[in-house]
Amino acid sequence: MFKLNVPHRALLGVAGAALLTVSMAACGEQDSADQPGAGPTVTAAPDADLAGKVPDTIKADGVIKVGTDATYAPAEFLDTDGSTVIGFDVELFNAVAQKLGLKAEYESAPFDAILPGVASGKYEVGVSSFTINPERLKSVNMVSYFSAGTQWATKAGNPAQVDPDNACGKKIAVQVGTVQLDDIEARSKKCTDAGQPEITIDQYQAQSDATAAVVSGKNDAMLADSPVGAYAVQQSNGQLEVLGDIYESAPYGYAVKKDQTAFAEVLQEAVQAVIADGSYESALKKWGVEGGSITTSELNRVG
Repeated sequence: MFKLNVPHRALLGVAGAALLTVSMAACGEQDSADQPGAGPTVTAAPDADLAGKVPDTIKADGVIKVGTDATYAPAEFLDTDGSTVIGFDVELFNAVAQKLGLKAEYESAPFDAILPGVASGKYEVGVSSFTINPERLKSVNMVSYFSAGTQWATKAGNPAQVDPDNACGKKIAVQVGTVQLDDIEARSKKCTDAGQPEITIDQYQAQSDATAAVVSGKNDAMLADSPVGAYAVQQSNGQLEVLGDIYESAPYGYAVKKDQTAFAEVLQEAVQAVIADGSYESALKKWGVEGGSITTSELNRVG
């Protein structure tokens, strides 16, 4: 889960989810009221003291420009209109921005392009389920707000008899540029070092495509961030099941340009403020991911 050159990660973007949606249709529909994300929008009251600490270069237009990869439900993904970015990451960061008296505006981008975009100043914040690790901290500041691990998932009943601890010879789906890619590559090397067949690793640009590949049977299993894997299983109406336990939990962080330390510091204070006022817990519960909650937000701390 600790990817050293690019991010932890994604699921259910509109285009990528097409196959998954079609394959699930035959299984019946769940009550929309029971779906993650149902219910009123969570908001947070502005804090004048915190708003006063936001650097002028950030607050001048009243907007925080956010880069995100909108293919990673339930964290960040496109709504049914095909353009609005929603998810627990989005709803939570909206509350953080409101605490600072600002509004967040999201631009969807490839996952591995977001941190370079933050470092170059294209985005003021990267919000895309980034695991905090030493390599990323070389180029950006990171403010912790959530904790997640890695979760495997497979077809219901595990017809391919996949064992995460011995997946030699299996066909496994992962998203490009994620810690899970590092994970499965290391597992495959252990297989070949032991004289066993390598793991066939299929890399997908969007997590939604990786998920659809497991639903269709093209791949035997997938691994993704724990809230994403759990959400995929929940949305599959019984076609998928989780496999094994969550492992290697680590914090997610908001990414801020390296020379914007003052902004990163006030962002950390704003996260702590939404934890204190209850809007943090409300946002996570709304999306069914309260298991990843933290009690203290920290700046640039790994693990």
